Amino acid sequence: MVSHLNEQSSKSKILIKVAVVAVIILVLLLPAWKIEQLVSEREERQKEAVAEVSDKWAGRQLLGGPMLVLPYLIRYTTAEGKQMQSRHYAYFLPARLDLKASASPQERHRGIYKVMLYSAQVAMSGEFDTPDLALLHISPDQVLWGEAFVSLRLSDVRGLNEELSLNWNGRRLLFAPNTSPDPYSDSSLAAPLPLQGPFDLGHTVFSGNLQLNGSQQLLFAPLGKTTTVELQSSWPHPSFSGTGLPQRSSVTPKGFTAAWRSLAHRRNFPQQFRDADRIDSRTYDLSASAFGVDLFVPVNAYQKTLRSVKYCLLCIVLTFTAFFLIEVVHKRSVHPFQYGLIGLALILFYALLLSFSEYIGFNPAYGVATVATVGLIGWFVRGLLQSGRLSTLLSAVLVLLYGYVFTILQLQDFALLLGSVGLFFTLAVVMYFSRKINW
Repeated sequence: MVSHLNEQSSKSKILIKVAVVAVIILVLLLPAWKIEQLVSEREERQKEAVAEVSDKWAGRQLLGGPMLVLPYLIRYTTAEGKQMQSRHYAYFLPARLDLKASASPQERHRGIYKVMLYSAQVAMSGEFDTPDLALLHISPDQVLWGEAFVSLRLSDVRGLNEELSLNWNGRRLLFAPNTSPDPYSDSSLAAPLPLQGPFDLGHTVFSGNLQLNGSQQLLFAPLGKTTTVELQSSWPHPSFSGTGLPQRSSVTPKGFTAAWRSLAHRRNFPQQFRDADRIDSRTYDLSASAFGVDLFVPVNAYQKTLRSVKYCLLCIVLTFTAFFLIEVVHKRSVHPFQYGLIGLALILFYALLLSFSEYIGFNPAYGVATVATVGLIGWFVRGLLQSGRLSTLLSAVLVLLYGYVFTILQLQDFALLLGSVGLFFTLAVVMYFSRKINW
């Protein structure tokens, strides 16, 4: 009878302990959530630092053009019989556009944050075919020939290092901010090209060089009927972005080279058009087909830290499970408060990871945080259970657990497969050892 009561009491204690440990796990989710918020806040602070430095240098750059712009007038009669006229613009894109660019990366710091800037030298050349006004239903007498200009799109004109000019059929054109009211004047430069009449329109050859500053990204809009871009840089970590990958590319520890070739059928705007022309009731997006490169810092510690925090619940549950099995199988008694202390140590792992990763990078920080956390918990459990063997066993479980999570973080493409297989074997181990527990 007494034996039966003792057995029932033991079972009740185990169930109560499981319930209390479950409550502790739920309570620990609150500081884990705060850590996740802290990671997001630090990442936002990094973005602010990048924005501050970029604002003083220049932002992401998108280069497009040049294009020939002809203002023209449409005359009409109102219902009241008044003669009126409205101003419009016709745009003509180059038949061939060749760009050769070299980007020199510059690493700057704002506090503890690293910002990637660059200086680029771009050699531009190409040609225009004779504009076909009849195709746009524009007669020569409508055109304001003396107000013609050449437009060049640049997303952040603050990045220009020197006066920008083009050789236009032997004429030197000087560019300034575009102040015309045409709908494509935003983020563009313009050079006056006064013409005498339609006889000035013909096959045109142009060339020029520009030097510009930028940060993080350099894109090119394929405004030519045929556009070729050659880009080289000493930055070894490019990320090719935009609407198309380069036809040829080479990436080495000393830098990269890339080459694109784009034809007119790959973009959503024609070779010549008017400001009144629309696609889906909107003006043509000349930058929608842009391509280029992101010069990014390869290891984003905040993203990896944030991903690791998402495994926090898994780490706590598996650690508590291992600790609980050690306690029950070896008939040791551990107070729930001590479970809570171990849980806090597991949470502080992520605080250590975040703070160290800002200075030494994610991978070394992960190693430091793992050694510190495993060492602290191992030392605590050794004194708690008075057993070096059990302390070593739990420490080994923690090392395997953190190593498992680290591997998942590194192999992002195989995270689901690795996670599923790992959890399956973990469950099998727990099932094996839980057989000895008399529930």
